[in-house]
Amino acid sequence: MAEENSTAGPRILAIRGGAIGDFILTLPALAALHRKFPGCDMQLLGYRNTGDLALNCGPEEGTTYASAARSIEYGPLAAFFAHNGELDPELCEYFKGFDQVVSWLYDPDRIFAKNLERAGVRNFFAAYTPIENDRHASLQLARELRGLGIQLDDPAAHLIPTAATRESAHEWLAARTEPRDRRPLLAIHPGSGSTKKNWPVGHWRSLGDRAAAAGMRLLIIGGEADTASLDYLEKKLEGHTPIFARNLPLHLVAGLLTHCAAYFGNDTGISHMAAAVGAKCTLLFGPTGPSVWAPVGAHVTTIRAPGGNLAVLPHDSVPLPSL
Repeated sequence: MAEENSTAGPRILAIRGGAIGDFILTLPALAALHRKFPGCDMQLLGYRNTGDLALNCGPEEGTTYASAARSIEYGPLAAFFAHNGELDPELCEYFKGFDQVVSWLYDPDRIFAKNLERAGVRNFFAAYTPIENDRHASLQLARELRGLGIQLDDPAAHLIPTAATRESAHEWLAARTEPRDRRPLLAIHPGSGSTKKNWPVGHWRSLGDRAAAAGMRLLIIGGEADTASLDYLEKKLEGHTPIFARNLPLHLVAGLLTHCAAYFGNDTGISHMAAAVGAKCTLLFGPTGPSVWAPVGAHVTTIRAPGGNLAVLPHDSVPLPSL
């Protein structure tokens, strides 16, 4: 698991699509693979943003989840999802160079698996499983790994940014902070992948007002999908001089979160990231069940909206942390 490439163990390719939260829920399974195959050279085939995270963070200090990452959105890869597709020779060489391929892709007809076999992959393992409401999602995502002799009992995800990532985050914050400003930093991510999972943005504004009045500095985090909410908060919270982290690489966001005294967010990938780096989290849940989808840990507090409807969760019912 060293940050430098290792040839001491097998070369493993982990294939994981899905959004940020889906990827982080799979981290306990990836960490278990590292433990099962000490010294392995693990690489990732997934989306660019999660690849960025895997290359710059690991399950322990001085580690990364992957030594290399490749985008699953690469055009010639499409043939691997078609019956008897014309397989790209370079990709065939890439795939067959691994001692073990573990995939969380949904492949009910084994089209992808058969094409990998055609490409020369010797050991393919299908880890996909549908998520049900019976236990934590991370445990379910590791369930099929029992076929590799792996039993996962702890669903907690751990995301430790590399020293270089932490230094980049420190420099980013320092450039936006007055030297004498010693206020603790409270991070807010007001968005998610679904409007039903979002607390009303006006309530986030009220929370920001309360936090600033309590002597905290605000770090507002968001991506392109959160533009409207971030624009609103930038205008309404202007008097508190918040820091806005817009559209940053995921590994830099992870580094920033290590500097935060507390974090508030909805059921979203950034919330999973905050919990995985060890931030003190208060997470708001609406239609999704925390017992399956919430990060786990003593530093994580979840609040479930009445009837699963975040629109009716009052703005003053979410307490500020005691720092």
